[in-house]
Amino acid sequence: MRFEEELVELLPRLRRFARGLARDASDADDLCQAAIERALKSRDQWQQGTRLDSWMYRITRNLWIDERRAAGRRGVHSPIDDAVTQVAGDGAAEVEAGALRGDVGGAMARLPDEQREIVMLILVEGYAYREAAEILDVPIGTVTSRLARGRETLMFYLGEAA
Repeated sequence: MRFEEELVELLPRLRRFARGLARDASDADDLCQAAIERALKSRDQWQQGTRLDSWMYRITRNLWIDERRAAGRRGVHSPIDDAVTQVAGDGAAEVEAGALRGDVGGAMARLPDEQREIVMLILVEGYAYREAAEILDVPIGTVTSRLARGRETLMFYLGEAA
């Protein structure tokens, strides 16, 4: 399969991961686009026979970290589109869909970044601990502890903690 075809197959998963990191659909789409652009420009750095998804998640995460750092230097801003959406809403279908996923999505959005990315990789994307550690470039013990704290925090937010 060609490199571009593999990227296209990976897009839904990559977008889901980006959404988990960015906490916003629009920002996630921008993040995905930037990751795909970076991958296409750097395709010679990917080694055939290795996992393209791991390589893409690493690119996506690095771009997300870079953007967070840059945003910290620029200061916080709220796009006008967000304010309009909050006032006007997105219609009944969006409200209904939001109600169905709101508890988990809201709880995920409240997780600290380090816990959220681990939860996304392991619980949502199904990576093994070792694979997640490689993607995030952290020791496996760090993955284990962040995942445990992330699960505990999610359960607390969802009202399932004792």
